[in-house]
Amino acid sequence: MIKIIKTIAVVLLLGSLNLSAQVKVPVYLDDTKSIQERVEDALSRMTVEEKVGMVHAQSKFSSAGVPRLGIPEIWMSDGPHGVRPEVLWDEWSQAGWTNDSCFAFPALTCLAATWNKDISLLYGKSVGEEARFRNKTVLLGPGVNIYRTPLNGRNFEYMGEDPYLSSKMVVPYIKGVQSNGVATCVKHFALNNQEVDRDKVNVNVDDRALYEIYLPAFKAAVQEGGTWAIMGSYNLYKNEQCCHNQYLLNDILRKEWGFEGVVISDWGGAHNTLQSISNGLDMEYGTWAPGMAWGKTNNYDNYFLAKPYLAMIKSGEIGTKELDEKVRRILRLEFLTNMNKNRPFGAMVSEDHVLAGRKIAEEGIVLLQNKNNVLPIDLSKTKRIAVIGENAIKMMTVGGGSSSLKAKYEVSPLDGLKKRAGAQTEIIYARGYVGDASSEADGYSTGQDLKETRSADELIAEACNVAKNADYVIFVGGLNKSEHQDSEGADRLGLGLPYSQDKLISELAKVNKNLVVVSISGNAVAMPWVNEVPAIIQGWFLGSEAGNAIAAVLVGDVNPSGKLPFTFPVKLEDNGAIALGEYPGSNGQVTYNEGIFVGYRWNEKQKIKPLFSFGYGLSYTTFEYGKVTSDKKEIADSDKITFTVSIKNTGAREGSEIVQLYISDLKSSLPRPVKELKGFEKVSLKAGEEKAVSITIDKAALSYFDPDKHSWVAEPGDFEASIGSSSSDIKGKVAFKLK
Repeated sequence: MIKIIKTIAVVLLLGSLNLSAQVKVPVYLDDTKSIQERVEDALSRMTVEEKVGMVHAQSKFSSAGVPRLGIPEIWMSDGPHGVRPEVLWDEWSQAGWTNDSCFAFPALTCLAATWNKDISLLYGKSVGEEARFRNKTVLLGPGVNIYRTPLNGRNFEYMGEDPYLSSKMVVPYIKGVQSNGVATCVKHFALNNQEVDRDKVNVNVDDRALYEIYLPAFKAAVQEGGTWAIMGSYNLYKNEQCCHNQYLLNDILRKEWGFEGVVISDWGGAHNTLQSISNGLDMEYGTWAPGMAWGKTNNYDNYFLAKPYLAMIKSGEIGTKELDEKVRRILRLEFLTNMNKNRPFGAMVSEDHVLAGRKIAEEGIVLLQNKNNVLPIDLSKTKRIAVIGENAIKMMTVGGGSSSLKAKYEVSPLDGLKKRAGAQTEIIYARGYVGDASSEADGYSTGQDLKETRSADELIAEACNVAKNADYVIFVGGLNKSEHQDSEGADRLGLGLPYSQDKLISELAKVNKNLVVVSISGNAVAMPWVNEVPAIIQGWFLGSEAGNAIAAVLVGDVNPSGKLPFTFPVKLEDNGAIALGEYPGSNGQVTYNEGIFVGYRWNEKQKIKPLFSFGYGLSYTTFEYGKVTSDKKEIADSDKITFTVSIKNTGAREGSEIVQLYISDLKSSLPRPVKELKGFEKVSLKAGEEKAVSITIDKAALSYFDPDKHSWVAEPGDFEASIGSSSSDIKGKVAFKLK
């Protein structure tokens, strides 16, 4: 309370001062001065103890300010698709607040599937408003780790397998959040591509793969998005923890990229005082220091950057140069956020957020299969719909690890379809399978009672009996956010669907030809029944408006336009990391033997046909591509080249298509992928409408990373631009040369 009173007193004092008057305001409180000037002035007034107090946590999600100087505490919240409920000051237990419910936005795999940069800006702005309303300084997200295998439990939090797509989608998200005076903390830097042994596995990866695949989205976040914070990852690289890693944090992040922001440890990611001091870490959170048990309380003063750091300074073992640099960066963060008097006030679960969340969900849903145009459902001709599957009723905003949310509300697929169908169409539900009957995560209960006493055979029999007399059968299954599915802390155990869903789907296909499978997941899943099922929808984790968005696509209120941000393999061994035997590693080491050949790059190199390709997605209308042209046939180093193609909607309804540009280097000194995504545009067309779509690239799109030169190289010679509707559906090509 004393801290709060002091802070309020400073604010009131400032409000009463006229900066042009005789009274001299301290530079750090004068917002007419540059941030650099304010930082230096504040730093000069601080004691060593106050500085050390700012570089480590004081509670589970906060770090100290300087009450004496009116510098506020810093408060953080997990994201990236909603603001986490409050926990107790010194415990992981729920705080029991009644006003910390949020709007749950779709998970980031869904955002990436929109392939829409404007939607990403809307997403960031909206979730940033919620974080600001809750008075958070830092939102711990977004995540941009690359989808290396379909087994990573946290893939649902990330933006897919392609570094270019992730780079272009993360930048507007950052700008949207930070427009609210809330910092993004882009995570997890870097190479955090599995949950198995995540805090102790050392990643061995060649420099080409590091720079071409795993770093581009982080670089874009820093240099284009201007993120104010970066979170280190749990794993090791070059046998050094990534949260205090000389090469990643000092050499690359700060020296090569010029990052001026704050590096925050993942919770428990710091392991050593001296390395934390020297190797780029600024703020230490969640540490389990020597002698500390998981969740042990009241130990913040024993963190690596707390008393041990202060003792080293006072003994003369180390100076304050590094400490001053850390505090400079933290003060800069303060002036951009907490001490920025022009910060907007934010909003929580507003009508705009509801509309935004639903729009994101609708645009991200991917139509994977639609034989005989089973979809959309014409409700005027449909008397009865059978909805089958636990995921039709199970709340998905709770669970999954640190991104678990306390949503103000969540519309289930069953309720969404009931609401949309109205009284004219009967909706009958059967559970079909039992997955996870639990309804609690991180101390928060959904209130659902999913207990089931019937056997699997009884549930299947009931589902088939309900399905055989329906005009349509909508099976809603997939994964959930339980351990070993889409969840932090543990990876999946295989590619297949759990809980015997494959058997259930095949049985449903036998009794009703109008079967639609809606897969709720943040990962690819095997589909051995793909030829038995006429229609398949990839539904992701869609947040509060999930049911309404799914219903809108099923009945045709919304024409699906999402495209896959990662490859769906036929079998697990079709994935490069799995095929080469280096997942999850052994003896504390994992080697990325596939190098740069991740996702579709691996499939095309090995000539492996996927189940569904990267960039793939269908529509309820059809599109015709014209001839691909370029504005020049040869470019010099400093030139740009523009490729143009006409797109015509040849169907009967309005729809959106995502035009994708891939570049091939036809002859190079080092091995290169068959082609790589280097541009995309989403275009909306009315029935019969035609538009020209142009995509411009420069030499950077032709370059590869040369590890010997430690630089990006574009070799003169022949290149080819391919434009298509997915990585495997190329509509046209044009050749050009680089001088």
